[in-house]
Amino acid sequence: MAPLLVPLAAGRTPSLVAHWMGSSLLLPVGRRMGPPRSQKNKVRIRSCAICTENSTKCSDTKKFSDLHQISWSSILSVLNVGRKQISRAIAVILLFMQITLPLPMSYADLEFLYYANAVLYSPDTKVPRTGELALRKAIPANRNMKAIQDSLEDISYLLRIPQRKPYGTMESDVKKALKIATEEKDLILTSIPGELKEKGSALYSSLIDGKGGLQTLIASIKENDPDRVSVALASSLDTLAQLELLQAPGLSFLLPEQYLKYPRLTGRGTVEITIEKVDGNTFPPIAGSEPKSTATIQVILDGYSAPLTSGNFAKLVTDGAYDGVKLKCASQAILSDNELVNYGYAVPLEVMPSGQFEPLYKTTLSVQDGELPVLPLSVYGAVAMAHNMDSEEYSSPSQFFFYLYDKRNSGLGGLSFDEGQFSVFGYTVRGKEILPQIKTGDIIKSAKLVQGQDRLILPEAS
Repeated sequence: MAPLLVPLAAGRTPSLVAHWMGSSLLLPVGRRMGPPRSQKNKVRIRSCAICTENSTKCSDTKKFSDLHQISWSSILSVLNVGRKQISRAIAVILLFMQITLPLPMSYADLEFLYYANAVLYSPDTKVPRTGELALRKAIPANRNMKAIQDSLEDISYLLRIPQRKPYGTMESDVKKALKIATEEKDLILTSIPGELKEKGSALYSSLIDGKGGLQTLIASIKENDPDRVSVALASSLDTLAQLELLQAPGLSFLLPEQYLKYPRLTGRGTVEITIEKVDGNTFPPIAGSEPKSTATIQVILDGYSAPLTSGNFAKLVTDGAYDGVKLKCASQAILSDNELVNYGYAVPLEVMPSGQFEPLYKTTLSVQDGELPVLPLSVYGAVAMAHNMDSEEYSSPSQFFFYLYDKRNSGLGGLSFDEGQFSVFGYTVRGKEILPQIKTGDIIKSAKLVQGQDRLILPEAS
């Protein structure tokens, strides 16, 4: 490596160094300051040779060597003092952080913070992972109710943090929700239709002071018992969802005129599907009951986000179109057998994007670009329509499927590779444990619309 010539100004370098080297220092880049060992040896050999000829010159050489040692000792002493000062400053900074931060600065706590952030900010948290949560988020309630819901839903994520739970943050979230609920009581209740006021008032009182209300949730959090917090939270969210449903008597948007010819569901509906085993097989007994050849699955239809798709399915159910239909199993889905002749409408693909106020039609979402649906497919027990055989811009008139979500077979962020590509219109809320027991050849013994008939609007007969 070529040597680097570094000028040493008289005012910036020790005078002894200037006396030893003159006005400049020849320093090879990457080496420590000071003459190279080869130069030291040369100086020593030369000094001895001169000393044999002239004792005076030898004395001068000795002085030169002493000055050299003194100069480098001075430089090293200055550097040591500076290093000690830096160490003291770092110690003061760490002590200040130790005192002011709410958590002790230990390796265990740093690891806790790492996992906590990983849980709270991972892509998984952007999409509801249960049908119940997805259905709650899809309710078009007013702004105050959504603010209460958001505060409570945050606790669900906080409970997922391993080891130390942030109970203080949980309590703050509930108190925030309670403050909104009490201060905005009039606005919350006035948004409920008159014929439902009495029921709404009872639900509101239960949300505030009821056995499974917000006050009970705060008490559970103060006990630092995650199981009790989870139970109390589920009760509060269930009451909140019932209150929100009273505020949403119909669709919050207008359907395009060309789609008014299709059946539509302007709210929620509940369908009970009874599955029957064939060839004498039975479903495993549940809670000590006898094995049975039939089992019932309950599905909630969401007309708020998919009014055409859920409306078409509800009409097929009321017409008895699925009674006796065979099921077939794929790797991650249970499909109804083929399309039914002379049943159903070829409804356009219908997907409500998150953050939007109305569905998109004949358009899929680009998950890679951050587009996510209100009703995600990446939920175990999601119910969706298959694609039309002629065009993927339309759904099948009658063929539907239960999606058996498996994170091991999913893409980035735990999302299904087919996310945003199908018309999801509901979720299995009861009997999810039945789904993996269904085999190809089992049949739908019956399907009934047990709630939501009043929300089902049929097109006028032409």
